[in-house]
Amino acid sequence: MKQCCWAAALVATFIVAGCENMRPVPDSANDAAQRLASFEGSYRIGVDDRVQIAVWRNPELSVTAPVRPDGKISVPIIGDVEAGGRTPSEVSEIIRKRLSEYIREPNVVVILTELRSHEFLSRVRVTGAVRTPRSMPHRQGMTVLDAVLEAGGVNDFSSPNRSRLYRKVKDKTEVFEIDLGDILNKGRLESNYLLRPGDVITVPERLF
Repeated sequence: MKQCCWAAALVATFIVAGCENMRPVPDSANDAAQRLASFEGSYRIGVDDRVQIAVWRNPELSVTAPVRPDGKISVPIIGDVEAGGRTPSEVSEIIRKRLSEYIREPNVVVILTELRSHEFLSRVRVTGAVRTPRSMPHRQGMTVLDAVLEAGGVNDFSSPNRSRLYRKVKDKTEVFEIDLGDILNKGRLESNYLLRPGDVITVPERLF
């Protein structure tokens, strides 16, 4: 009996140790979902996007559909629906009204599953005196330092403390000063801003 208890305890120890040594699964799927959720309120659907149409209690009508080159999607029973240029909530309302001719009080939700038409809206760009100017996908929690390091860091001709962050807010472009040299060399993170999709970081060259 003692031998069985000892063996069980040993197995449990190995299981716990194995779990502690496991690397966490990357959270890229969650990041993508958060980016999609942040867009859905104002995002206008475009060609090649993919949407999921969910009709409550009617699984046969719930489909995932790509937006065709003509801007339309195909929905069971009602046929083609114009989705291009509209928000998901606008498309869901159109589908709801048309389905109400066949189903009593349909509850419809349209969810973006892939943003293909507006891929570049969700990118961050690093230009100027860096080793590898880059256009990269925005990631949740990405900072100025993350983007600059992904661009290979500054080159030998840079003037990092004159760097700028350009951010478009509605119809205006906001400009933020970045003390990139202090971030890289002194660990001063006051200007290590959190980045948003569409941000542009410019690192100028030195004035000789």
